[in-house]
Amino acid sequence: MSYPNAVTLTAANDNTQFNAYTAVPSIEGPHPGILLLQEAFGVNGHIRNVADRLAQAGYVVIAPELFHRSAPAGLEIPYSDFPSAAPHFQAITAEGLTADLQAAYAWLRDQAGVTSKIGSIGFCLGGRVSFLANAVLPLSAGVSYYGGGTHHLAGRAGELHAPHLFFWGGLDTHIPKAQIDTVTAALDAAGKPYINTVISYAEHGFHCDERPSYNAAAAQEAWALTLAFFQEKLG
Repeated sequence: MSYPNAVTLTAANDNTQFNAYTAVPSIEGPHPGILLLQEAFGVNGHIRNVADRLAQAGYVVIAPELFHRSAPAGLEIPYSDFPSAAPHFQAITAEGLTADLQAAYAWLRDQAGVTSKIGSIGFCLGGRVSFLANAVLPLSAGVSYYGGGTHHLAGRAGELHAPHLFFWGGLDTHIPKAQIDTVTAALDAAGKPYINTVISYAEHGFHCDERPSYNAAAAQEAWALTLAFFQEKLG
């Protein structure tokens, strides 16, 4: 499957080519840039919708396909079928993700209408990748929604370039509180600025209106804080 507004990028580590969805504000720039990082289910309709919403808010957005080394271009996996996502989820590496992030970041920097202020935001798998992006790229802001596995990157907390905003669901059975504490303790030890937001009544995936765990109130509150954070750090 292909979608409109796609660009083709090349990862420097292995010379693989991959697609990314882009969204641009309708009013003339320059605008800040945002890297949007997918869930474990691909650059699907929900992720493209988030990109469009960010563009409406005044950001140039790029959402790279992170499974391109193991999956066909345009792969979208139903939210009810995590077993099909697992092999691709397990195949990604920090080296490959870093190359993908660098390519997407370079695309933003090459756009005449993008300012020097670039941030990242990711959901689920992408929440973890957004943390990595903040470590490997000179970002001005990072946002992670329920980033499972982020605790595995806690040792890189000292590498973060920019303030990071975290959202977690208090009812999330996939991410124990101990894992969140590992992340925040590492950031505290490194002296890095962050905002840690636990929405007590929300589950994993609360922001996605295509998932059974969608929580409209939590999604609205988190989105408002996200836009305010980006406005402050990138605007």
